[in-house]
Amino acid sequence: MEIPVLVSRRLVLRPLTPGDAEDIQLLFPQWEIVRHMTDQIPWPYPEGAALEFINNIALPAMEAGTGWFWSIRRREDEQHLIGVITLNLIGNSNRGFWLSLAWQRQGLMSEASETVTDYWFNQLGQPVLRVSKAKDNLASRRISAHTGMRVVATQESAYVAGRITTEIWEITRAEWFARKDVATD
Repeated sequence: MEIPVLVSRRLVLRPLTPGDAEDIQLLFPQWEIVRHMTDQIPWPYPEGAALEFINNIALPAMEAGTGWFWSIRRREDEQHLIGVITLNLIGNSNRGFWLSLAWQRQGLMSEASETVTDYWFNQLGQPVLRVSKAKDNLASRRISAHTGMRVVATQESAYVAGRITTEIWEITRAEWFARKDVATD
């Protein structure tokens, strides 16, 4: 399955490629970004880890049709990656993302999340979207709440910053479409 370019009002989401590794390697390894990520991410982030992630995780999942990985770029500057957003079919974490510190708190990740969530339900036809996140990741929690999700479970999980209470957020396909219908009225 070919992964499409997705476009929103301010963003272009392009399928991740090995050419994105240099930007990821530069922007991603910031404690404020990494601390609420799974402990499977090496920390400190070693040289070459971004290319290894793309080649060994992202591309195989994309080729298998179990994962969708996009670079996030601003429409007025498509040459520069500012973050990554993903969808995957496995487990209770179907969507993940990170955004460069310089571009946070401008509504860009909410916009990217809306775009890929719409893809999840409209193009992939999935019945439910679940995301897991550290309970103390307030910015990520706000994005989930803003997109109509709700907490359905809690558990303990291992993050780069240690063991933290995790919330599982969920929205169903019917809830997503009802929310979209209300927004267009």
